[in-house]
Amino acid sequence: MKLTADRPFANPETATHKLIELATGIEAVQDGRIHIERINALFLYTLKGSGPEFGARIKHAVEGGWLELHESGTYVRLHTVDNKAP
Repeated sequence: MKLTADRPFANPETATHKLIELATGIEAVQDGRIHIERINALFLYTLKGSGPEFGARIKHAVEGGWLELHESGTYVRLHTVDNKAP
């Protein structure tokens, strides 16, 4: 008997890929900034991810070089290097 549902974004590569996909679909504002709450809202409410999954996937995307997180944590920038998305 299973008491919990499978979490579709528990897999780091799958969730990070979706996160990058969401970020690329959001129009950047000044200097390529994407406000983190815009990605967060889509991840939580559209994709039904959890807060801890979102935080872990942002961290994974930053460590992978796909996103640059501002030190304030309020916005990210997509890196335009030739790194392949996860």
